[in-house]
Amino acid sequence: QVRLVESGGGLVQAGGSLRLSCAASGRIFSSYAMGWFRQAPGKEREFVAVISWTGGRIRYVDSVKGRFTISRDNAKNTVYLQMSSLKPEDTAVYYCAATLHYTATYSAQYDYWGQGTQVTVSS
Repeated sequence: QVRLVESGGGLVQAGGSLRLSCAASGRIFSSYAMGWFRQAPGKEREFVAVISWTGGRIRYVDSVKGRFTISRDNAKNTVYLQMSSLKPEDTAVYYCAATLHYTATYSAQYDYWGQGTQVTVSS
């Protein structure tokens, strides 16, 4: 079992930045690839970014490339999502998730999920 707890969400103006954190406990964190997803009201959950267990492989959805950066610190059992140049369309609940599938981008491939943290970007 892996328990995930997100933090760092909030309200920010367009163009601003936020850093989300996801603290993991339980099974060996470093064995899992870690992903970030988001879900806006009335929309399906969307893949945002994923980082392999070593950090050597990273993937992003096209809409956040160049603006978001995913990273991890296996010594702290934590994965981060640095978000910059935020846009109103980035408004959503952001979830971190853990998977044994190498850099998976489909939510069904993830085994463990956090409770989510709200990010609201005002125009």
